Amino acid sequence: MTTNNSGKLALVLGGGGARAAYQAGFLRSMARAFPDLNFPVLTGVSAGAINAAHLANTSEDFPQAVERLTVLWSGITIDQVFRTDMPSLAAIMLRWALRLVSGGTPLSPTRGLLDTAPLCKFLKEALASPDGMLRGIDENIRVGRLSAVGITTTNYGNAESVTWAQGTDIPVWRRPGRQSMMTTLTVDHILASCALPLFFPAVQLGDDWHGDGGLRLTAPLSPALHLGAGKMIAISTQYAGPRPETKPGKPASYPPPATIIGLLLESVFLDMLDSDALAMSRVNQLLIDHPHALESGMHSADLLLIRPSRDLAAIANQFERELPRTFRFISRGLGTRESRRADLLATVLFQPRYIARMMEIGEQDGDRRRGEIAEFLGR
Repeated sequence: MTTNNSGKLALVLGGGGARAAYQAGFLRSMARAFPDLNFPVLTGVSAGAINAAHLANTSEDFPQAVERLTVLWSGITIDQVFRTDMPSLAAIMLRWALRLVSGGTPLSPTRGLLDTAPLCKFLKEALASPDGMLRGIDENIRVGRLSAVGITTTNYGNAESVTWAQGTDIPVWRRPGRQSMMTTLTVDHILASCALPLFFPAVQLGDDWHGDGGLRLTAPLSPALHLGAGKMIAISTQYAGPRPETKPGKPASYPPPATIIGLLLESVFLDMLDSDALAMSRVNQLLIDHPHALESGMHSADLLLIRPSRDLAAIANQFERELPRTFRFISRGLGTRESRRADLLATVLFQPRYIARMMEIGEQDGDRRRGEIAEFLGR
């Protein structure tokens, strides 16, 4: 909890790769139902950092900002995220092979398995930031439209979760394994928060190298609380329903690499929202029951947790053929067609039809929960 009892409304956006388009669809439904809605506090991690940064950087009202966000997602393709041409992929594989056989000599420098230079270019264009500076955030803070925004990364040097925050009257916090850093946010902070371990190259922020913010984020609600939130709407991309069960009596075959990689990626996006929400609920109750709660310097906070009504990863298999031929060949070599789990595909499937399906499900879920959202907002 935090000592700032401002009661601001916060939007907390989790990661999930291409599945983060679900958030854009859900927000589209909310913008249609509550056009005057405003989130003074925004936090994002991994692909959710893209959505949070877009909303924080625009001067448009909520419906227009969300509509532009859906246009952003509708127009993205996988080759705008990382290079998929054969020369690029072959060169990276060759460098990794040389590193392995040479014992890691400086002659074979390697970073990520994929070249994400296209994503940097795409974000600069989408956010109208040719030099990487997100000037709209500063302006929104100056006019009072925005109170604070936080983007979370993982420091590869000390394994800490770092929330890079920009706003007014923000307290600096440090907890075991996590801390805040006051900064002027840039496209580099978004790239670092999205940098999937091994796959995407880490980004240097200050003197350290940073990667995907979901790696060490054990308290995903904490940044919003520290930034002054009294009410939070948290949108995850992780399905919480039952998974397909293994058929009895049939021996399972050895899991292909795609299954193992998918599980590793899912561990990055396996947000701790449920456990964090439970902990917050218990603290809220303690504060309500405590006769001197105000003296503790803490305050209660309300949470509405949104999760997809469908398994977004499982849907990815239907769109596997949309991947570029070279990348599809490599992914099939990893066993994506043999795996019952499609977490790897769902993470990288930045293709129009899959993105459209994610937004469609998000919008349907938003429409379905409109009454619940209205009650939470006190409408």
